[in-house]
Amino acid sequence: MESLVKFVQDEYVTKNEFPQFQAGDSITVYYEIKEGQKTRTQFFKGTVIQRRGTGASETFTIRKMSGTVGVERIFPVNLPAIQKIEVNKHGRVRRARIFYFRGLTGKKARIAEKRR
Repeated sequence: MESLVKFVQDEYVTKNEFPQFQAGDSITVYYEIKEGQKTRTQFFKGTVIQRRGTGASETFTIRKMSGTVGVERIFPVNLPAIQKIEVNKHGRVRRARIFYFRGLTGKKARIAEKRR
C-alpha cells in the first residue's frame, strides 16, 4: 500500500524548485489568490517557525507580526499556487522548531543573522 501511495505522489504531484531554507530564516512567499474570475499575486513575509513532514506532504509555517498581533500561516511545499519563495535573511537558531519565538516581543524577538 505504501509503495502505491509513493508511486502516485511521484507521478502526479508536481515538485516545485525553491531555495533552501530552514527555521529562523526570514522569507517571502509569493502565491496566487483567485477571486472569482480574477487572479492576483499576494506575498507573505515573515520568519520560518518550522518545517514539517517529508515528500509531498511537507509543510512550513511562517510567522509575522501584523501590528501587535502575531499571524502564522502554514504552506504546503508542493502547493501549486506558490509562485516563488525568496530567502531574505538566513537566521542562526539552535532548534528546528522555534515555537518559543511566539512568546518573544520587541528586541528579544530578533534572530541573529548567519554569516555566509
